[in-house]
Amino acid sequence: MEKIRKASHAGSWYTDHPQELAEQLDGWLRAAGLAKSSDVRGVIAPHAGYSYSGSAAAYAFGNIDPTNISRVFLLGPSHHYYTPKCALSRATVYKTPIGDLPIDVEVNDELKATGKFEFMDLRVDEAEHSMEMHLPYLAKVFQGYPVKIVPILVGSLSAESEALYGRLLAKYVDDPKNFFSVSSDFCHWGSRFNYMHYDKSHGAIYKSIEALDKLGMDIIETGDPDAFKQYLSETDNTICGRHPISVFLHMLKNSSIKIKIRFLRYEQSSQCKSMRDSSVSYASAVGKIDA
Repeated sequence: MEKIRKASHAGSWYTDHPQELAEQLDGWLRAAGLAKSSDVRGVIAPHAGYSYSGSAAAYAFGNIDPTNISRVFLLGPSHHYYTPKCALSRATVYKTPIGDLPIDVEVNDELKATGKFEFMDLRVDEAEHSMEMHLPYLAKVFQGYPVKIVPILVGSLSAESEALYGRLLAKYVDDPKNFFSVSSDFCHWGSRFNYMHYDKSHGAIYKSIEALDKLGMDIIETGDPDAFKQYLSETDNTICGRHPISVFLHMLKNSSIKIKIRFLRYEQSSQCKSMRDSSVSYASAVGKIDA
């Protein structure tokens, strides 16, 4: 029995018009001008509405060579539903306006058998945007290639749980047919986010935000999950995909293939100049085999 997850944010967070969406994605991918590489095995990409982060996300998805990949693991944070665990989808298909992505039910069952995952119900699944915003890009990049997805909603994990899920998922990194799409925006700054860290030594507020984000990005590039944890506890930076990123770092640390993360793009939704302003930062990275 097919169980469908609708493209619930199409028509609001991005266009639900197939041709318009395809042209938009093509345009952003062309503008990023990146060469596809089979060494790219994962990405970190934003998940805001496409009018905000669509162009930045192209710097992650534009690197993907779909030729030998048959499965994409999607790791996204939970914005509305609280769980101290990771949750799998009950759906068998994720719809997008430009093509549907079937779920790898066998891998879902394999993960469920570990006893460490729960299932989210369809209502929770469709309310969450963090993984959905990656789907049209994946559908575009993998057009004409048979690919299945394994969506994993990453809850509010403890440091121990992040390490545990990282160890559980590490074996999938060792299979070159697997790819990883990690969903995160970076600093959410302003009174509406309850976060107004400002180091005046950097100049304008937006420069301080950039310095804060870039420090985090540099630490993520080292691949050290403990250093990233330390950075988060010292700065409280409002990186909403902190848990998926941490799990991914633990996966890479525990896999036998060496993969290096490199950030290629950084943008802000607007430049904060006064304490009344607000912004969200977007960063795109690739995880590439480190020869």
